[in-house]
Amino acid sequence: MKKFEEKTIDSKEIFNGRIIRVNVDTVQLPNGKQSTREIVKHPGAVGIIPVTSDGKLVLVEQYRKALEKTIIEIPAGKIEPGEDPTICALRELEEETGYGVEKLTYLQPVITAPGFCDEVVYLYAAENLFAIEQPKAADEDEFVEVMEVTIEEAEKLMAEGKICDAKTIIAVMWLKSRLQK
Repeated sequence: MKKFEEKTIDSKEIFNGRIIRVNVDTVQLPNGKQSTREIVKHPGAVGIIPVTSDGKLVLVEQYRKALEKTIIEIPAGKIEPGEDPTICALRELEEETGYGVEKLTYLQPVITAPGFCDEVVYLYAAENLFAIEQPKAADEDEFVEVMEVTIEEAEKLMAEGKICDAKTIIAVMWLKSRLQK
C-alpha cells in the first residue's frame, strides 16, 4: 500500500461535458474511515513558452469566464483525444500566435490543482520562432490578442495581477532563470 493512499470504494460520474467530467468518489482513508472526493477529470493540456530571437516572451491576452476577467497567459490548449502533446503544442502555438517553431523542447508536466483535479499541463519551450504566412485559425469561441514582453515587463504584469495563472508564472520564472545564465 502507498503511504497515505485513499482506496476508491465507489465512483459516480455526476457531469460529463465538452471539456471536463466530474466524479464523486467514496474513498477509504488510511485510518480506515470513509470520505468523499469530488474530482474533476481533464484530458490534459499543453503550455508553450515562446521566446523570440531577442529574448521576449510571446503571450496572449484573453477573457477567462471562470475568473470574470481578462488575463495574460502563455499560449496553451487542451489535448484532443489521441493527440500527442508535442503535436498539440505546435498546433496551439500556430493557432493562438501565428508562429511556427524550429526548436520545441519538452520541459516538464505541471499538475494544476491536485486537490480536486487530475489536469496535467505539459510545458514546452519554443525557440527560433517564425511567422506563418497563413496560420490555422483559432477555435471559433477563442478570442486572443498576442503580445511580446520583456522579462521585466512580464514581472510587472505579475505584480499587477494580470499574469496570475500557474503555468504562466512558471514560464516567466523559467525564462528569467534562462536569461540569467
